[in-house]
Amino acid sequence: MNTRYTREELAAAVGRTVPDVLGDGLDVLFCGINPGLMSAVTGHHFARPGNRFWPALHLSGFTPRLLRPDEEDQLPGLGLGITNVVARATAGAAELSADEYRAGGEILRGKVLAYRPRWLAVVGIGAYRVAFSAPKAVLGRQAVTVGDTRVWVLPNPSGLNAHFTAATLAAEFAKLRDAVAAAPG
Repeated sequence: MNTRYTREELAAAVGRTVPDVLGDGLDVLFCGINPGLMSAVTGHHFARPGNRFWPALHLSGFTPRLLRPDEEDQLPGLGLGITNVVARATAGAAELSADEYRAGGEILRGKVLAYRPRWLAVVGIGAYRVAFSAPKAVLGRQAVTVGDTRVWVLPNPSGLNAHFTAATLAAEFAKLRDAVAAAPG
């Protein structure tokens, strides 16, 4: 997968969307904040080389090997999917408004009710807090559900989130994996 794009190519990606990776009967629907420009250019989630989503997914035991963003179509076969709180691509999440987060949260609830994954895992506590009107939420399992779907909040895997290393991110993802394994289907 090409990881070098011109400024013009990246600028042209502003506002694009990336197709959801969805299916019926998912164990976990991972939900990013919104696509970055690299994801919008490639059409694949978490495509920026410094993003640690794919390594955390593998190191936590969700995938049998480290997948590349362009292999995301393999996720439903593993019981996993990906969507975003806000669909439009930006250079950074700081470009999103609170209204966009709240509107995206409503759209996300609709997807969850339609596809009924066992768990919704929002990767980004700030996005979760705004989209779900839960300003005091902490990482981990949430007290709320969306229909029958349990909700979990994970740290943002962006390389900009330096508070979490690859190992500590994987440990947070593993807590979810353990909860998924422990909870009846």
